[in-house]
Order: sequence, then C-alpha cells, then structure tokens
Amino acid sequence: MKDIAFLENQVYHFVETLSEQRQATKDNVQRKQARTEGEREDSDVEVTEDESEEEDDDVPYNPKNLPLGWDGKPIPYWLYKLHGLNINYNCEICGNCIYKGPKAFQKHFAEWRHAHGMRCLGIPNTAHFANVTQIEDAVALWANLKNSKEQERWKPDTEEEYEDNSGNVVNKKTYEDLKRQGLL
Repeated sequence: MKDIAFLENQVYHFVETLSEQRQATKDNVQRKQARTEGEREDSDVEVTEDESEEEDDDVPYNPKNLPLGWDGKPIPYWLYKLHGLNINYNCEICGNCIYKGPKAFQKHFAEWRHAHGMRCLGIPNTAHFANVTQIEDAVALWANLKNSKEQERWKPDTEEEYEDNSGNVVNKKTYEDLKRQGLL
C-alpha cells in the first residue's frame, strides 16, 4: 500500500512539473491543425532551411584559409591583408619556422625559440641581432661585433697616460723610455 501511495505521489509530482511543457505542446498542435495545407508546406520548408543553417554553423566556409576571429568565423580578407597576414617570414635561426605577418615576426625575436637558437649558436640574443634570421648573417655579425669590441677595448700599455714634472702628458711607454734615459 505504501509503495502504491509513493508511486502516485511521484506521478502527481511529474504531472505538476511537466504541466507547462504539456500545455505548450497542446497549443502547438492546435495551432498546426488550424493551418491550411499551403501554410503547412511553407512551415515545413522553413524547418528544413533552419536545419541546413545549423549544419553550416559547424564548419564555416573558409576557402582562403583565413584565421578565425573571436566569433569563430574567418576574418574579412581586407583585414587579413591590412595586418599583413598574407606575408610569410621565415627564420632559419628558429629552425625554419614561418611567421605570418610582421607583428608575429617582430614578436618572435623576444620569444624562447629564437633565444634558444641564438644560444645554440653561441651568440647572445641582443638588440644588435634584431631582424637577423639567417644563421650565416648572425655568425658574421657576431664576428664583426667581437672584432670591433676588441679594437675598442682599453689597452693600458698604449692608452695609460702619465704626467711629468713640467706638466707634459705622455703615454706609459714614452714615460718609461724617458724615465729609463734619465730625462725626467
């Protein structure tokens, strides 16, 4: 007896929960039955068009393989060209990675892949090497920079200056020669 009462209570609860849905279904059926044959055919055509549109939303039409925007649809072609995304930049230092557009290309110089490639070559990743993408160019520039730094380095033998008793300023070698000769 308790089981039957429990089941009846559940049925009443489901009826109460689904009453709005049942009423909406009844109203929809009555509305469809009140239509003429021509109206029914028109609504069937609309339903099939809506279904085909839903299928198209899954995969957007993208013949030019444009990047997708925030809405999941391809960005306009004019915007694609405006941002220069149609231009590919190749970086040999990064392992021949291809970057689309100047913004991504400039940004990659500060990223880990380019820094790692420079480190593997034994070259520091400094501002001198901005826009250098070829390994040969980077090595040649690094050799040139090392030579210029070597020439700019302070050499104490020739550049160290001394002042004698009369106020004359001479380099270290000349001072040592004059001192050895006893002229100072």
